[in-house]
Amino acid sequence: MRKLFIAGLLAVCSGAFAQTETSNYRPGVTPEGAVYFLPKTVLRFVVRVEKTTYTPGDFCRYAQRYLRLNDVEAEASTTHKLISMTMGTYGEADKAKGYAVKFNAKTSACNISLADDGTLLAVNATARKPEAPVPFAPAPKPAPVNPRQYLSEEVLAAGSTAKMAELTAQDIYDIRDSKNYLNRGEADYMPKDGEQLRIMLANLDRQDKALTQLFTGTTTKDTTEYVLTVCPQPGMQKQVLFRLSQKLGLVDNDDLSGEPYYISVTDEQSLPAAAPETEGGKKKKEKEDGIYVNIPGKITVNIYKGATLLDSFETSAAQYGYTELLSGELFNKRYTTHLTLNPATGAIDKLDAEQPE
Repeated sequence: MRKLFIAGLLAVCSGAFAQTETSNYRPGVTPEGAVYFLPKTVLRFVVRVEKTTYTPGDFCRYAQRYLRLNDVEAEASTTHKLISMTMGTYGEADKAKGYAVKFNAKTSACNISLADDGTLLAVNATARKPEAPVPFAPAPKPAPVNPRQYLSEEVLAAGSTAKMAELTAQDIYDIRDSKNYLNRGEADYMPKDGEQLRIMLANLDRQDKALTQLFTGTTTKDTTEYVLTVCPQPGMQKQVLFRLSQKLGLVDNDDLSGEPYYISVTDEQSLPAAAPETEGGKKKKEKEDGIYVNIPGKITVNIYKGATLLDSFETSAAQYGYTELLSGELFNKRYTTHLTLNPATGAIDKLDAEQPE
């Protein structure tokens, strides 16, 4: 963010002037004064996708025979699924809403704060900082366990996979019997206190889980966060927001291997009509003193998975409203006016005036 300290405020060019050659506007100080933009609202979607990877165990084909475990898969697989989606907003400079600000010695000294892209943030006030997205931090994973370190010498010396599976299954049953004896207080060597009992049971659980994985396989889950941005416009209906493939995860919007998720935007038309361009049958002056701000409209954003409504969000968007002029009378020398704008919509967050003593 940079600040422009201006010795006097301000004659603002009319909307008609702002519409000409706005793409060539360069925000900041000019010989005549300064240039600023009002923002348009951009939707930011945070999509989290969970990847599940299954790796079969070495003895998976013997799981039903020796451990009575059904439906144990013998083939590796990878699947993806959507686990959460949230929506936020931020503002970026609307090049169709650029306004030239001229110095005017009749007004009080003024401090204008602009964002890096030239968006107006505040006048005579500390600008509200846009909320930065919180970076995604996946939960730490436990260290993987190598089940082979728990295999006995007899198992390792077995001449076939089937025999190794049989002996490993017998070790698993022995471990479970030991746990039952400890829990019942019937073990040959009972621990002296509760802490020793807890440690012994934890070790037996760890061995049981590791050896059982040789039959059931292992499943790992990883979560990936994707950030998608969309600038909503009137008439946006059933546009592809993203595609999700069960095998490949998030894919390009034109990749038909992914199932489409659509976005639709509805203008709630919650605002009255904008003020007319004429007063008393006469056209308004082409130049008026003051500061332009946005009056955003309300929209509803619907997300669909195929034809099914998945989620719905409500927010304000600058491009669904209109622009209003704050009179230059607010900035004359009788007052010190403080104006703070919402960085996502360009609407007034706070407006107050201090009358000098």
